Amino acid sequence: MKVRHLSGIVVALLLGLILAACGQSPAPQPAEKPAEQAAPAEQPAPAQEAAPAEEAAPAEEAAPAEEAAPANDKPFAGTELVLASMTDQYITAFRKLIPEFEKETGIKVTMDELGYVDLYQKLTADFVGNTGNYDLMTVDIVWSGEYAANGYTLPLDDYMARDKDQLQLDDIMPVAWTLGEWEGKHWAYPLAGYANVLNYRKDVLAEAGIEPPKTQQELLAAAEKLTAADKDFYGIALLGAKGSAVAQDYMAWVQQHGGSILDKDGKPALNTPENVQILEFFGSLFKYAPPGSTDYWWDQRETAFRSGKVAMMEGWSIARAGYENPDISSIVGKVDVTAAPVTEGMEPKYGFGGWGIGINADSQNPDAAWEFIKWLTSPEVQKEWIRNDGAPIRRSTLEDPELNAEYPWFPLLLESFEKGDGDYRPRIPQYSIIQDALGTAVNGYLVGEMSAQEALDQAQAQVESAMK
Repeated sequence: MKVRHLSGIVVALLLGLILAACGQSPAPQPAEKPAEQAAPAEQPAPAQEAAPAEEAAPAEEAAPAEEAAPANDKPFAGTELVLASMTDQYITAFRKLIPEFEKETGIKVTMDELGYVDLYQKLTADFVGNTGNYDLMTVDIVWSGEYAANGYTLPLDDYMARDKDQLQLDDIMPVAWTLGEWEGKHWAYPLAGYANVLNYRKDVLAEAGIEPPKTQQELLAAAEKLTAADKDFYGIALLGAKGSAVAQDYMAWVQQHGGSILDKDGKPALNTPENVQILEFFGSLFKYAPPGSTDYWWDQRETAFRSGKVAMMEGWSIARAGYENPDISSIVGKVDVTAAPVTEGMEPKYGFGGWGIGINADSQNPDAAWEFIKWLTSPEVQKEWIRNDGAPIRRSTLEDPELNAEYPWFPLLLESFEKGDGDYRPRIPQYSIIQDALGTAVNGYLVGEMSAQEALDQAQAQVESAMK
């Protein structure tokens, strides 16, 4: 043992000579012995303060107890996670809540904020390359089948079974499980549920004597009546840009007309006579949309509505709270929301979408990643998630009296979730192939390059070729 001081300098020198004679070097002081424990030996305490050996025992016993408590409370303290997130409205809730999670658990979470296309591409590269750059990722509902088939994300069922007493699984809306379920397993956990709703300017409709449309036919008639192009005001805002935006908007209209892009055997059937008619109807709405709508992505459609130049807009319910934010909206207090109109005679069934949150199969810290998911989706944290632009997944959240007072459209969301259709955009592994084909073909029809029949024939051929 290395000795710094005993009785004085002479003793220290003698001991050093003895050790040298034996051919030994002084051994390093054990790391587990804190420096403060050596201090009494260096500076003997006055006689009246000297404590008997047995009085030192309580101090030695207390130290391990003080060190063990934090380890038990924070078993993953020091772990670092990287989250890839879509820059949807719920990104605000992530920014607010991640520091709270870090404080409670000692787990560090770094977030990479990405647009829709970039998120999909960067995640795919990470999965295919087995690089494990991301531990956690937001998962679009339509990626569930692809991620499951390729084993990109971990199935969460074992975690869910182990922690079922904490998770309150029965409180999660049944349709919300489509945010990550595929063939009976859960490849992502529900994070943010969206209902497809119709937002409308209640002041504009009231002045025109128009009731909020309940059918697609009423929607078209209202869009025509409310359009005043000479005043730069339009009946409806739509997604038309080539790519995922227009593909997803068209699929929403297929759902609202009772159609499907798959046949009864689950195979792509894009160019059916019914789907051609629906595409023609969808295209007719663009007559009453702002100029340039065939180039609109989600953010541009939102901007058109928030700026006050559009009377109606179908879209995801996540955006509703933003219309009351004067920092980004010029229509505060002028908006109301209703269920998305369906075609005449159709039993109401509403488009459901949103995001799950998954764990990378290549993550080196899956247990810590699960702790984040479990914490974030707990009923207690969900209230703050909602209050910071998050979207609901739990019945208790949608029925909470305080939240209903703050967000009076929650009863509508509850009804939409209860009648939600999470499969109108098929969650099959080949979904991205279908979306790519429709994203090109539907835009081609809208800009006048081809007829509706030609567009969907092209999309069908492209999908069949890619799936051979």
